[in-house]
Amino acid sequence: MAKKRPQTKAERPELTDAEIAVVGAREPCPCGSGRRYKACHGRAAAHAVTELVHRPFEGLAGECDWIALRELVPAATVELHLREGLPEDVPSVVLATVLPMAWPALRRDDGTVLLGLQNDTASGDISRDLADTLERALVAEPGTPVQGRRPSAGGPRLQDLLDPEGPFEPVVHSGFEFWVPDAQNTTPEVAASLERANEAAIPTVKLAGVDAAYWCETPDKNHLRWVMPHAEEQLLDALARLHAAGQSSLGEGTRLVGSFRAHGLTVPVWDLPTAMGAEDIEKPAAEFAERLAAALSSKEPLTADERRARGGLTNRQVTLS
Repeated sequence: MAKKRPQTKAERPELTDAEIAVVGAREPCPCGSGRRYKACHGRAAAHAVTELVHRPFEGLAGECDWIALRELVPAATVELHLREGLPEDVPSVVLATVLPMAWPALRRDDGTVLLGLQNDTASGDISRDLADTLERALVAEPGTPVQGRRPSAGGPRLQDLLDPEGPFEPVVHSGFEFWVPDAQNTTPEVAASLERANEAAIPTVKLAGVDAAYWCETPDKNHLRWVMPHAEEQLLDALARLHAAGQSSLGEGTRLVGSFRAHGLTVPVWDLPTAMGAEDIEKPAAEFAERLAAALSSKEPLTADERRARGGLTNRQVTLS
């Protein structure tokens, strides 16, 4: 009998992770291994898109305001500036807290792109999700919404697309009329969505004298929610020093009641009397900022009273994200 010739396998060109497309979990992996995608390169891709990024807006201009608009402010817009400039057929790119029908993004008839911030995201990195949506919106047909999807691992983040030197200047609105430049010709669905959104919106004002502080009005009392850029432990120590010294309020009838944790930063919250409007809180907030700066610079160990105050503040923290 003739001997069988030894079989040789043709060499496959090796692909980098970036060159391997994202496919369905049960489909063959594009790398050619013969295994299903979920058991091959899909495992690393799934881990990459679900791993939680603690501070997704870190490195962006206005990180504290990004967090406020994501978690606290009902209706606001900000014009965004791209690193590479705008495409010729895109007049502007505008970040919006919420879009009609909860669309992740919208390309208007005039080519303007609206990017929604307060949407559910498919991965653990909000920045990567938003960047993926933004890139698709820039090339979408005018007059169409852009749906959400899971971004590919290793895709760009907002930090890659936005100009780090560009201004980030939120404009807070009393309602969502910015959705519809021509309210007379909007669809019934969008009109109904606009009406529901306006009914649910809490009156909110951004303070002018300090960064990322937002006054809001509720039926029982008003509040000040202030996103601060300081490290959490350092900030809690400083707030405890002020609280123990009776200097944590913003004036008569006001009280520091606790804080939120949101996207890696801390958001102290004050209760305010219903009669105290946004204009009334400007001066007390500026004065508090000076007291806080002094407390943040202290290197002394906390006293017993300050430790008790810190424990109380810690117990009244609520994590938003």
